[in-house]
Amino acid sequence: MVKNFWVNLPVEDINRSKEFYSKLGFSTNTLPGDSDQVQLVIGESNAIVMLFPVSTFKNFTKHEIVDTKQATEVLFSIDAGSKEEVDEIAKRAVMAGGTIFGEPSENQGWMYGCGFADLDGHRWNVLYMDMSMMPKG
Repeated sequence: MVKNFWVNLPVEDINRSKEFYSKLGFSTNTLPGDSDQVQLVIGESNAIVMLFPVSTFKNFTKHEIVDTKQATEVLFSIDAGSKEEVDEIAKRAVMAGGTIFGEPSENQGWMYGCGFADLDGHRWNVLYMDMSMMPKG
């Protein structure tokens, strides 16, 4: 039976990426005895995203890595507790060196979100959902 799930993500500079995600408020851990990877712990469910240097990641996958300037390999989505938190995460992402590809805005009357790209071009979606406003049916 599967016990855990985590995502592995290639990054150009481990230390720079660790600093970026720390500025967004994510918990980051460098595993003992291994400075070649960083663990991001996200949310109350402690979702894990492992950051690896591109060369290490390519060795795992035996495959080329997508050019994030030309294509998207995945969209990571995280929830926020409020519209203000969405705005704050967007602001922190830009201040830490990321870019906004979707300005904070309302969607369908019950969702509010934004999209940002990290230092390596990986795309993240931040979403606040007001379930009391969600259409019924």
